[in-house]
Amino acid sequence: MSQELIQAVLVLTKQRGFSPEVIFESLEAALLQAYRRELNANPEAYVELNRETGEYKVFAKKKVVTDVENEESEISLQEARHHYDVRYDIGDVIKVDVTPKNFGRSAAHTAKQMLIQRLKEAERSVVFEEFSSREGDIITGTIQRVDGKNVFIDLGKTEAILPPTEQISTETYVEGQRIKCYIVEVKKTNKGPQIMISRTHPGLLKRLFELEVPEIYEGVVELKSVAREPGQRSKIAVTSRDENIDPVGACVGPKGQRVQNIVDELHDEKIDIVKWDEDPVVYIANSLSPAKVISVDVDLEEKTSRVIVPDYQLSLAIGKSGQNARLAAKLTNWKIDIKSESQAAEEDDSIIEENVLVDFAEGDA
Repeated sequence: MSQELIQAVLVLTKQRGFSPEVIFESLEAALLQAYRRELNANPEAYVELNRETGEYKVFAKKKVVTDVENEESEISLQEARHHYDVRYDIGDVIKVDVTPKNFGRSAAHTAKQMLIQRLKEAERSVVFEEFSSREGDIITGTIQRVDGKNVFIDLGKTEAILPPTEQISTETYVEGQRIKCYIVEVKKTNKGPQIMISRTHPGLLKRLFELEVPEIYEGVVELKSVAREPGQRSKIAVTSRDENIDPVGACVGPKGQRVQNIVDELHDEKIDIVKWDEDPVVYIANSLSPAKVISVDVDLEEKTSRVIVPDYQLSLAIGKSGQNARLAAKLTNWKIDIKSESQAAEEDDSIIEENVLVDFAEGDA
């Protein structure tokens, strides 16, 4: 088994990416378990495996005593000096070979089964550590199969689950298709790590921009907020730490190529890129892009705003089924009430009229 064992360790090292020491330690543990199944096995025993030759032996530490009361942990002074070293004295601890006869063949079979199990556990642990550290990151995989409503993505070392709640309703998932997803959560289970991924998470859009726009990756441009209605439309708010760099232009890229790459990845999800501003009046006005805004009134305590737009811009500001206004509210975290110029004028006239009536009534009284 010796040379075959060393060769097997080298193969496993290359195939699975484990360090040789991890495999040797697993083998020692497996051999020890095999030994403990032997009749009259010493409970204090341990296994030493030579990393160069592959030879292994079972040893037990025994204390040198005058009179032996426990043969598993003690050895007489006479036997210690006769069989091991004449220099031993009372109280010394010596290493005694307790390897059973014909242990090699039976141990090899048992150790092989145990090693396979231990390597699976070690591999799961390595995979879990690798992917748990990547929560909140993007991963690229290949669709392995579609089982019911779940889509299983092959990540090489393991697979991830794209559940129906994290799928974009307008997308079709086909076996063999390469796909980018956002790692939402990694759980440790008895069957190995369970990796939950998403195509709908706002973090996917954020990470795509970080990968596509060098200025974001380098920290010159900061992505402040993301709002998504997956598969349909999204808005992102960006700002620049360098006054010489236009954050919106950086995200759009030369001839619009950077944002177009992301739109293609998300299968034609429309993306509005707006400039963030610390002044909520300016920020809210920007968030309603592509609509033009006449004025914004804000209530800082209630975080509500009243936005007035030209009459011909009202439908654009609100968007189809209220989508543009809804995304702007999510992006800014402000409640936004949009009125056309004529609607606002009518409301203002109504308020003035009410005030006049009140004043007149009070004067008449």
